[in-house]
Amino acid sequence: MSRTPGAVSIALEPVIEARGISRLFGSLPALDGLDLLVGRGESLLLLGPNGAGKSTLLRTLATLLRPSGGSLRWFGAEVPAGDRPALRRRIGLLSHQTFLYDHLTAGENLRFYAGLYGLPPAEATLCRALKEVGLDDRRAEPVRTFSRGMQQRLAIARAFLHRPALFLLDEPFTGLDRHGADLLQALMRERILDGATSVLATHDLPAALPLATRVVILAAGRVVLDRPASDLDAPGLEALYRGATRGAAGTGMPT
Repeated sequence: MSRTPGAVSIALEPVIEARGISRLFGSLPALDGLDLLVGRGESLLLLGPNGAGKSTLLRTLATLLRPSGGSLRWFGAEVPAGDRPALRRRIGLLSHQTFLYDHLTAGENLRFYAGLYGLPPAEATLCRALKEVGLDDRRAEPVRTFSRGMQQRLAIARAFLHRPALFLLDEPFTGLDRHGADLLQALMRERILDGATSVLATHDLPAALPLATRVVILAAGRVVLDRPASDLDAPGLEALYRGATRGAAGTGMPT
């Protein structure tokens, strides 16, 4: 596999192995021969300018998109199309799209997803999930009556409900107030301590950097920097980001 300057060598059990993956939209490459290894228990912060391929990568890792080329393995194995429902039960996806049903109540949404995840519809499990995100007293209300922040909190409960081994998070702090962001951070810390693996793309560095064990920066669909996060603060990361993405469009890094 080609090595990127500063790339991290994975000695952990691999959860994600992407080798030379590409994804074309028409003739335009969103991912361009991307290599990425993520080991069990890692918390990877994914950065890059607009159009770098972050959302495309996460959707590909979530099996919502198929790569146009290259190889992709999850948990040590390639996954045929027919086996993807079983794989999805091991993944928690959280993004600016909530994947909730507006006409269902909060409790009904979680009960529906519990069925998809193969969980028994235990009321205690649903109650605990709603309580973790501060919505236990709103379980009987339709989602269409919720504010954007409340919908995102319910989406957090949906993504964490089945205690997945792999979390994929695309701008998960969108729509959350400070309390909601704190709830998400606390849940992520708990799952990381339990050994879960996460890949998180965000512009909210103060919220995300404390959760990260590793930083990967994309530009033009490729990894341009890959390094541990242990000795980084926000100013140091911004300097690395600007250097790694120099020449790419939209490289300004939000604060």
